[in-house]
Amino acid sequence: MRIYIASDFHLAFSATEREEQERNDKVIEFLESLLSKADILILNGDIFDLWYDWQNTIIKGYFPILKKLADLKEAGCRLIFIAGNHDFWFGDFFRNYLDCEVHLEYFAETIDGKRVFVSHGDIYTSNDFRYHLFRNLLRNAFVRSIFSILHPEIALKLGKLISRTSRRRNPNPTKNDIKRSTGLDRFAQSKSSSYDQIILSHTHSPKIEKLQNGSIYINTGDWIIHNSYVEIIDGEARLLYFK
Repeated sequence: MRIYIASDFHLAFSATEREEQERNDKVIEFLESLLSKADILILNGDIFDLWYDWQNTIIKGYFPILKKLADLKEAGCRLIFIAGNHDFWFGDFFRNYLDCEVHLEYFAETIDGKRVFVSHGDIYTSNDFRYHLFRNLLRNAFVRSIFSILHPEIALKLGKLISRTSRRRNPNPTKNDIKRSTGLDRFAQSKSSSYDQIILSHTHSPKIEKLQNGSIYINTGDWIIHNSYVEIIDGEARLLYFK
């Protein structure tokens, strides 16, 4: 079984900057490379800077990646999407039109004899009280209902304003980044007795680390700086970088 896990593409719904367009093109190239190769593709959150599918409307700027995901599905790839902190307002589009499994918190399954746990990880950060408060607010049913009745053009402009995408090019994490990542490290350690492979994202810092009980923790990193992803072939996991 060939499994690929990627996260934090942070694709803009309107790629107005060269950097954004280059990242969009790189993501499409990566997905094309998985055609007829991937048995499972897990998108581990923050694929989009903002996602919302209204009752009869989707965001046209995302058509290229949606088309590529449809191609992967047609080629026999199982698609799994785990919500991130930028893309969590799902309607029926992914499930009904792409036949993609959607998980709001985590995905866990035994594959090729390995117990695999995958989550975006934003809920496990430490030293990030304001974010956790903001996260709960945005997931409130009332806030979502208000967003749903706005005209899409207005809603997207509002969404762009509240988006907290990191655009920094500095590959060195700050002290606050390290403190937030500590929560993910602790969580991965707490799961090491239950799972063989714990895969998280969110921090934009790719890493692979051996834990107790023979399990491993992998952070998928991001596509703003690293273009990193996880490949699991017949149960053996590797952290790789797409060039």
